[in-house]
Amino acid sequence: MKTVMLVDDSPTMLMSIKSVLTKAGMAVETARDGQDALDQIKKGLKPNLIISDVNMPRLDGISFVREARKAGLRFTPILMLTTESEQAKRDEAKKAGATGWLVKPVQPDALLGVVRQVVPGA
Repeated sequence: MKTVMLVDDSPTMLMSIKSVLTKAGMAVETARDGQDALDQIKKGLKPNLIISDVNMPRLDGISFVREARKAGLRFTPILMLTTESEQAKRDEAKKAGATGWLVKPVQPDALLGVVRQVVPGA
């Protein structure tokens, strides 16, 4: 079973995306912001995929990607899922090490399609 970590400060968004992924047969871990996610990774969590919001308190999504890459997750796909759509933000995320970019709201089928592309066997 593949494990996906969801990082978002919106409990509603976490619940909604978690529901889609668990119905598709994936294990889901959640974090309320980038710092919470980084703490879990440093304690040994090794997800097959991370889906992160960009705008969050304490540690934003792009800074989280940068730190996660330094913390040993060099090859783990990290997707940004956000309301942000400007190219400069996308470029900044890509430079930090993000694998892809999805704009909220994302349809369940589209989300699962991307997840299956970046995580073989998901």
